[in-house]
Amino acid sequence: MKATWEKIDKNIVSIDVEVEAEQVAQALDQAFKKVVQKVNVPGFRKGKVPRGIFESRFGIESLYQDAIDILLPDAYSDAVKENNLQPVDRPEIDVEQFAKGQTFKFKAKVIVKPEVTLGDYKGLEVEAVASEVTEEEIAAELERLQQRHAELSVIEEGAAQNGDITVIDFDGYVDGEQFEGGQSERYSLELGSGSFIPGFEEQVVGMQIGDYKDVEVTFPESYHAENLAGKQAVFKVKLHEIKRKNLPALDDEFAKDVSEFDTIDEYKQDLSAKLKERKDKEAEQALETAVVEKATAAADVEIPEPMIVTETDYMVKDFENRLRMQGMNMDLYFQFSGQNESVLREQMRADAEKRVRNNLVLDAIAKAEGIAATDEDLTEELENLSKAYNRPADELREIFTKNGNIDSLKEDVALRKTIKFLLENSKTV
Repeated sequence: MKATWEKIDKNIVSIDVEVEAEQVAQALDQAFKKVVQKVNVPGFRKGKVPRGIFESRFGIESLYQDAIDILLPDAYSDAVKENNLQPVDRPEIDVEQFAKGQTFKFKAKVIVKPEVTLGDYKGLEVEAVASEVTEEEIAAELERLQQRHAELSVIEEGAAQNGDITVIDFDGYVDGEQFEGGQSERYSLELGSGSFIPGFEEQVVGMQIGDYKDVEVTFPESYHAENLAGKQAVFKVKLHEIKRKNLPALDDEFAKDVSEFDTIDEYKQDLSAKLKERKDKEAEQALETAVVEKATAAADVEIPEPMIVTETDYMVKDFENRLRMQGMNMDLYFQFSGQNESVLREQMRADAEKRVRNNLVLDAIAKAEGIAATDEDLTEELENLSKAYNRPADELREIFTKNGNIDSLKEDVALRKTIKFLLENSKTV
């Protein structure tokens, strides 16, 4: 096989590939064995038609497309590897020549990983981030724990307040007509959670048990159901129950219930130490983010659209997986948030572009500085993953290798080493 390429535009190359006639003949043989299983010829059982009779009846050309489908993927992949190209999108293929006894010629036009022109990335100044723990932060953490361990009590009299769990019936109307999905009975809604359409929960505040109320809201313009987006709606609401959180006292008994400590003072000290550890990590991450952003801002790179789309796809999929781990799905999220997938993707686009840009610049710095993941680095990474997932490191190595993800793991390690290099060569102010 022969393959040559030329740059025809920024980030776009054209690859000319020629495959030997012997490989074409082999592909035609494979195509015949596949196609002959599907044809019916009087006097012959399926799959038993001689090659000569098949070609005289259907023509050798009937095998060409299947033979091309057999040859093309490997030929394209080999051409890309041979020329050290890094495609970021599917190629546009133009078959120029294919016939029995001839070479197979095709042209592939593809977008490749862009070149990066680096700016200054050593000696960058980054602002230090404070990591001291304040009394207010400890108090906020204790309040969060109080909320988590609160007991619910049923309120017999009085009005619903922000933070209460209410049990309601609701029936929604737009232009006087019921709409699908706008009805529910004995639905539990925490007031102030922001889980319903904007303005709904605020109007339930103040209702008492047995009250009926028309709650008027406007669906967001970006609401996932197009027939409701931007529409005014009236929900007929009945309040059945009010449940209020009773927060436990912050005393020694609370410390014993939620921790291994006997006194609230001991627990506060431990809580302070853990908050400090967390803030130290956050401060380090903030420094990493700052130095990467400065190095990226100093570089020049034009990002192809397919790379942004691919990264956005990954982010949406990751978001969906995290929702699933919380017992939710995308449809419910869209219903509660009033968004749709187009809006979600648009919100993620800027972050996706930033991620792609940062990774391209970090990769360019790694190459400029000769930073790479060594065998020792990979072994250490697998050992860390082994502890995290409680599985043998050798088993994880085998899984990554089998799934074709071992190179991605090496790239992640190299990326972290590059960030560490930037920090070691930066100035904290």
